[in-house]
Amino acid sequence: MMADICARDAIPAQALRVANLTKRYGHELAISDVTFSLVPGEVLGIVGPNGAGKTTLLETLAGLLAADSGAVFWRGKQLPPQCRRDALFYLPDGVKPYQDRFAAEVVSFFGSVYNRSAAEIAARIAAVGLAPVLGKRVRALSKGYNRRLLIAIGLLTPQDVLLMDEPFDGFDLRQTRHIVEVIRNEAAKGRSFMLAIHQLADAERVCDRFILLAGGQVRAIGTLDELRAQTSRRGASLEELFLALT
Repeated sequence: MMADICARDAIPAQALRVANLTKRYGHELAISDVTFSLVPGEVLGIVGPNGAGKTTLLETLAGLLAADSGAVFWRGKQLPPQCRRDALFYLPDGVKPYQDRFAAEVVSFFGSVYNRSAAEIAARIAAVGLAPVLGKRVRALSKGYNRRLLIAIGLLTPQDVLLMDEPFDGFDLRQTRHIVEVIRNEAAKGRSFMLAIHQLADAERVCDRFILLAGGQVRAIGTLDELRAQTSRRGASLEELFLALT
């Protein structure tokens, strides 16, 4: 029965659709009626300040939190929470996987889980610049190198959509630009990304479209040019647009 529920068909132009997703904590609305879509190869940014509901949205979408209402559709069919991991892989912020293990062991473990070859594992390590710390235990990694480890794990997974919470946290400008290039190269192969980002300059560098989230509500969705058209602010930065629309 589970196989039937989670079965996949041909990919339409709109691979992921989220309809009226709502999550409450008691009487408080964390996210309210969030609706959007995601297409293959797209990098979609969820932007907003701390407390806007970005992490709650990702965790509810991934099935880690139970939604109070709303639905998620994958390739035209409703995707129940127990099947979300077939399509979506979530990389949370601030976790250190298998802290007592060496970084090399952790990457190799995930590579073996997903049947990746030694060459594929080495390519992901090189892509994110993880090689200098492979001999360190995860608990000893800096914030930036732990982030590289998480991204390497995400790139090894087979899911079509990667959900990333604050993927550039811990990076300086040069490092951020490098990881932006890694994500864009992966997206060019058809993989989709949803990135929760509170640094709007970083979001502007990497994302194709943006969900402007404030107070758990979607205030606007669109490309930079579409958001500029909505506000009649030609040439405005994402930061200026966010302030205008929220």
